[in-house]
Amino acid sequence: MGLFDKLKKKAPEPPSPPPKPVDTSEDVSVYSHMRVEVTTKDGQMLFVAKLMYPQQHTAELHQYSEAEIPLLENHSEAEAIPVHIRGYHDRLRKAVYMEGFITPQPKHVWLVSHLYVVKLGNDRAFFRLDTDLEASATTFGVGGGVLPCRLLNISVGGARIFSAHRYYEGDKFLLNVQLLEDRDPSIMFCQVLRVFEGEEGRLEYGCRFLELNEADQDKITENIFAAQRKNRGGSK
Repeated sequence: MGLFDKLKKKAPEPPSPPPKPVDTSEDVSVYSHMRVEVTTKDGQMLFVAKLMYPQQHTAELHQYSEAEIPLLENHSEAEAIPVHIRGYHDRLRKAVYMEGFITPQPKHVWLVSHLYVVKLGNDRAFFRLDTDLEASATTFGVGGGVLPCRLLNISVGGARIFSAHRYYEGDKFLLNVQLLEDRDPSIMFCQVLRVFEGEEGRLEYGCRFLELNEADQDKITENIFAAQRKNRGGSK
C-alpha cells in the first residue's frame, strides 16, 4: 500500500468536523485571498494556494503552481482528503491555522469542505525562511551604489540582513537576492526598522518591505514555501 493510500479518506461525504475551538460566530470571509500552505495531517507538503470565497465551512484553494501533486495523482475524485491549512493574515498580523477536507476541481482548484479555524496565533516562524545567502543592497542619492550583504532570513513582510556597511533606522534601499537557483531574483524596496548587534559585534538590520503589491507578495510567498519544501527534501 502506497503512502497516499494510507492518507486517503474514503468517504463521499466527509465525517463531521470536531467542535470548533474558535468562536463559531467568526466571519471567515476575512481570510479571503490569504496565501496558505496545504499539508497532510502528518505534515507532508501538498501545495501552496490562495484561499478564495471562504464562507461558513467551505472555500476554494487556487494553486499557485500548475504542477501535479505526486501524493494526489492517483486519487479518486470521490475521496476527500483531510488537510491542514496554514497562512498568515497581513492585516490581522496573525498566523491562521485551519483544517478541512479537499476534493479536486478543474484548473488546479480544490474545494474545501468542513473548513474550520483551529486557532489564531502570533507565531510567524513558519512563514519566515532562515537563510545565509549572498545579496546586494542598492542605495540612491549622494554616495549611493550597490553594496554586498547577506540575507539572514526573509518573510512576506520583511527581511534581516548583515552588511559591513553601516545603515541607520529609516534608511531605504533595494534588496536583490536569489532565493532559489532555478528562479528569478527577488527585488524588494526595504526600510531599516531595527539595528541589532550580532556575533563579534557585527551589525544586522531588520527591514520591512515597502510598496509591495499583491503580485509581489505572492511571488515572495511562493519562493519562501518552495525553498522550505526544498530544505525538507520535498518536491518543488
